[in-house]
Amino acid sequence: MPNIDIQVDADLNQLFQLPACPDITLPSAGNISVQLPTGGALQSFADISKGIPTDCSMTFSLMMQIAPFLGNLTCLLKVLKLLKPLIDVIQGLPMPPVKALADFAEAAVGLAPCLLVPTPASIIPFILDLLCLILKVLKCFVDQMKSLINILGPLNLQLSAAQQSGNNELVATLQCAQQNAQTQAGQVMNSLGPVGVLLELAGPLFEIAGVPSITMPALGSASDVAALQSIVQTMENVIGDVQIVIDGLGGCSS
Repeated sequence: MPNIDIQVDADLNQLFQLPACPDITLPSAGNISVQLPTGGALQSFADISKGIPTDCSMTFSLMMQIAPFLGNLTCLLKVLKLLKPLIDVIQGLPMPPVKALADFAEAAVGLAPCLLVPTPASIIPFILDLLCLILKVLKCFVDQMKSLINILGPLNLQLSAAQQSGNNELVATLQCAQQNAQTQAGQVMNSLGPVGVLLELAGPLFEIAGVPSITMPALGSASDVAALQSIVQTMENVIGDVQIVIDGLGGCSS
């Protein structure tokens, strides 16, 4: 059957042109951190439930962490308030100033509720809630990775067929889609970084409560479908380990 060229308006012809890959390439959001006055730093979280992370979403995730941090300064500030009169009492021994003793007694009363924090009875409910939250994140991560595998698998087959047929325009389009899927896979993997940080920070609490510690394994890179499948298998093993600990603590409420 002969091919017939049909002349169309220039504006209409432009609409039929496929966009260049740089115009539709997914952004790669950078990590943002805030130094804490107590040492260490807060790191931005990549929220994969809200799509591809951007600098704006990473910034807002960090702002959401600052509020609870400020709330948790209460006991620390009470301890610091206790230290000044305690130093005055010690320096005044064997006859410490009356004001130093009064200030110390007042600060000690305010600190009393905080003394219950480092006990298993107080820590275990927190650890259980934390692990239940992490379990949901890990399951979400695995679901996202499986979806990307289902996208990349057919894309690879289509790309191979397009290359064999010499359809360069389709090859460019499929390569761009492949690049975007791999970028998304990389961002999804980055979203697990904060989970590892949380588990590391909670390590001393796990020890006090007598709960087995959990660490995040190294995942490698999202280079191809086989690598993603290996990552999924590794994370499913971690999910199993987390579930065992959760069940030992009484299970999640929902």
